[in-house]
Amino acid sequence: MAEKSPVIIVKDLYKIYRIGEQRVKALNGIDLTIYKGEFCAIVGTSGSGKSTLLNMLAGLESPTKGEIIIDREHMERKSENELVRFRREHIGFIFQSFNLMGTMNAIENVALPLAFRGMDKKERLKKANEVLDLVGLSKHKEHRPTQMSGGQQQRVGVARALVVNPEIIFADEPTGNLDSNTSQEVMELMQKVVREQNQTLVMVTHDNHLAGYADRIFHIIDGKIVKIEKRDS
Repeated sequence: MAEKSPVIIVKDLYKIYRIGEQRVKALNGIDLTIYKGEFCAIVGTSGSGKSTLLNMLAGLESPTKGEIIIDREHMERKSENELVRFRREHIGFIFQSFNLMGTMNAIENVALPLAFRGMDKKERLKKANEVLDLVGLSKHKEHRPTQMSGGQQQRVGVARALVVNPEIIFADEPTGNLDSNTSQEVMELMQKVVREQNQTLVMVTHDNHLAGYADRIFHIIDGKIVKIEKRDS
């Protein structure tokens, strides 16, 4: 089997917040490597540092100390404008609250990130169509968010993350607003996408059961990774 190439490398990562006189270590010396085509879950309770870590990886917050290398580029050295451009070109996001535009139907919602890239309308809609088929929403392309169930809306969310063909997809509690059956469907979809499209997916969750869908699970407590679990595929 070919050696997998690292997509994300984190070295000695710290994030320290000052709250009044206190210094709070949200991240306390994190090292991790995530490989291409891998589905990784970062699991921890509220306040463990998991969301801070995701924000750092996505370039939404800057580290106090340490290195974050994504696709051979150093995040911590980039300016705000460079980070915005990098996210637009390399990263897909799946949010807990779906973040869909209520005035747009499924196709238009999925095509939206391509508009920011300056792709022409015909090409945008063609790509959006293909990705909606991939996530099993062939019959709901003309529906607006209010005409869809939570699970269908999150499938639109997954499609929107995929349409830009990102190197990495970040998912923050992606099933937080869904019931357990629907959560399972969305997790199976995400698993399938990673395998079939060879995508790299990093998910943050507090739910150990959902983390079980991932190839590897990073357990985080008090800003430290205390255990890395590998699932047998």
